[in-house]
Amino acid sequence: MNKRFSIELFDTVIVANGTFPMHQLPLGQLKHAKTIICCDGAIESLHNLGIAPTVIVGDMDSIPQKHISLYKNIIHHNPDQNTNDLTKSIQWVINNKFSSVCILGGTGKREDHTLGNISLLHQYRNKLTVQMLTDTGIFTPILHNHTFSSYSGQQVSIFAQNPDLEISSTGLKYPLDKLKLQYWWMGTLNESIDTEFSIFSDEIVVVYQTY
Repeated sequence: MNKRFSIELFDTVIVANGTFPMHQLPLGQLKHAKTIICCDGAIESLHNLGIAPTVIVGDMDSIPQKHISLYKNIIHHNPDQNTNDLTKSIQWVINNKFSSVCILGGTGKREDHTLGNISLLHQYRNKLTVQMLTDTGIFTPILHNHTFSSYSGQQVSIFAQNPDLEISSTGLKYPLDKLKLQYWWMGTLNESIDTEFSIFSDEIVVVYQTY
């Protein structure tokens, strides 16, 4: 990773039940966090690291019985089958008056879960500041115009849920000029040309940056 590029550290972290992070940046974020919300299926990996979560959230269909007994005092059971455990965790964060959160383990294992979790970032950003860190980069949903810290050569992709949304940019190798991202691939594989780049949009878009 280029040393001129740094990530924001969040005090509140959700650990989802995707691929548990191995990269130094998401692991550093986990060690920095003061509040750790663990989706029920992720408790095994967290426990094996010797890290005790603040709360375990979910419908408890993926947690071994031994951990239910061990962590019974911090389990928040939410049986709602109309949302996934990540969304249940986000709701816990909101209900407990946190204003920002970083998601780890939101991708990997199954592609359908990965796509679903990334698409939910649009929904979450309406309620709080959120980022998702993976082993390769960062997903950041933005409400409108935003300038990102970057470095020359950093790979950048942009995703919009509204195919009629016009998006513009500065500081990218392939500039966007009121471009409508009608297909998911259309905003991918761009590249930063400086220490920062800007995205201009009237609605929420999700921006991905590699480390």
